[in-house]
Amino acid sequence: MMSRRTALLELLRGAAAPLVALVPFLDAGRAEAAAKAGDPSWQLSEAEWKKRLSPAAFQVLRREGTERPFSSPLNKEKRPGTFVCAGCRLPLFSSKAKFESGTGWPSFWQPLPNGVATKRDFKLIVPRTEYHCRRCGGHQGHVFDDGPRPTGKRYCNNGVALAFDPD
Repeated sequence: MMSRRTALLELLRGAAAPLVALVPFLDAGRAEAAAKAGDPSWQLSEAEWKKRLSPAAFQVLRREGTERPFSSPLNKEKRPGTFVCAGCRLPLFSSKAKFESGTGWPSFWQPLPNGVATKRDFKLIVPRTEYHCRRCGGHQGHVFDDGPRPTGKRYCNNGVALAFDPD
């Protein structure tokens, strides 16, 4: 005999299956759109990006991966300066906008003007806002509505996707 919990889980699995099957269609054209984004002079081949980036940075910036939380030394960076894209060095965040979110990733309440571009992400089925470097299209992280004032935003960034230029 099946428990109520097992029955409920089976019912939810059955209901979610059609939604999961739609994810590739919702995500269709994603790589193509990212390749067209940004400055054409930064539209490098996969081989060129692999030469330019570490394997971890390539996985995050070009494959939209996520690094392990609390693994980036930039999470503890407190000096004044600018956080730049690790792919093309475009300035993305001022250290003045950095805050400790407790999430394990460098977090900011606001990007620099013309630093990032956003798009919808359906990888976890629930839509999220993903952001990329505006110039090279490199994946940086996701933005959430649980940040501090004045914006209320939390730009949760992969540290491996950033470099830091101290003032």
